[in-house]
Amino acid sequence: MLSFEFDYYHPTSIEEAVQLFHTLDEERKYPLYYSGGTEIITLGRLNLVYTNAVIDIKGIPECNVMESHGDSFVTGAALSLTAIEEHNGFPLLSKAASGVADHTARNKITIGGNICGQIFYREAVLPYLLTDSKIVASGMDGNRTVALMNVFNKTLSLKRGEFLVQLQTDKHYLDLPYHCVKKRQQWDTGYPLVTIAAIKAEEGIRVAFSGVCPFPFRSREMEKALNANGASLQDRILASLKHLPKPVLDDIEGSSQYRLFVLKNTLFDILEELEGDNR
Repeated sequence: MLSFEFDYYHPTSIEEAVQLFHTLDEERKYPLYYSGGTEIITLGRLNLVYTNAVIDIKGIPECNVMESHGDSFVTGAALSLTAIEEHNGFPLLSKAASGVADHTARNKITIGGNICGQIFYREAVLPYLLTDSKIVASGMDGNRTVALMNVFNKTLSLKRGEFLVQLQTDKHYLDLPYHCVKKRQQWDTGYPLVTIAAIKAEEGIRVAFSGVCPFPFRSREMEKALNANGASLQDRILASLKHLPKPVLDDIEGSSQYRLFVLKNTLFDILEELEGDNR
């Protein structure tokens, strides 16, 4: 049960959604853009989110596309993780999405909600970080297309009043060898100890992480160490861990020592598989 009431708005265009946010913000209704709504409900019950107005973007056509457009594969921010998994146009994304929560929750959780959410795992962003994807965001200044890596640092940094409309991925990345592993301490659903997504690109293996630190990340310094020529696999992994952006998490999901153990072993398995993949 939420401790607050809110008005619900269902715009059918980007322009209408942006204008609604601007108007409601001026009225101090603390508006929030809404797609799946799972996080608003979850965090609202804990009094970690408050709003007097939600703006549902699911009625906006541009937020619901999943198609090839020129050299890009375009994913609308309002698509559910289940829809993405079943379409399977971006196999690595489908694999990462399939590990989030359980099937019932994935029917509601959207790709935009997962990436923009406050719950720090944000596992669905990993494939996009690995593939140099772009985002389309809309606000009072209009639409802008920008490289994800330029606006994602622990979280997606959007201007006030902007919302994520689409993600664009160069199609040549879709056919690259990939691997994605989610490790949990127990059960088949829930938050990860470690999630690792990786692709075998032209210059070497790229790797992105969730659950290791209190934010998802891709580290080029770690990739450089992992792809070092002449060193053993074990030495490369140990060298890469020196470049973790923050200390390893120690929380109810698992101790830092156990997480580090799982991280090392999972990296070993992923690299061994991708380095042996000659597709």
